[in-house]
Amino acid sequence: QVQLVESGGGLVQPGGSLRLSCAASGTIFSISTMGWFRQAPGEQRELVADITDAGRTNYADSVKGRFTITRDNAKNTVYLQMNNLKPEDTSVYYCEMTIRRRLWVGDNDYWGQGTQVTVSS
Repeated sequence: QVQLVESGGGLVQPGGSLRLSCAASGTIFSISTMGWFRQAPGEQRELVADITDAGRTNYADSVKGRFTITRDNAKNTVYLQMNNLKPEDTSVYYCEMTIRRRLWVGDNDYWGQGTQVTVSS
């Protein structure tokens, strides 16, 4: 089985910073795309940022210039550095990875359990 464990959420004042981490464990052959999504109460889950195995990144317009996604392939880990946080960034953040468990098995999407980020004074 594969498990994604997130960490780094919390309460921060507007203008502050947080760094989220998500580590995958289990039987893993390769990981293509890693990403972060968020979902606020009553809202749909939305893509925040993702990064391919080639290092190409993609960001939601609302976080461009403030958030940075990176990955450490040796650790099967994805990070989200969030700077200049705003109250509207308050949400539950989920990591997602597209993982191939064995060479002869197709890719599947896996999700973390979610971590709460609250931006408030």
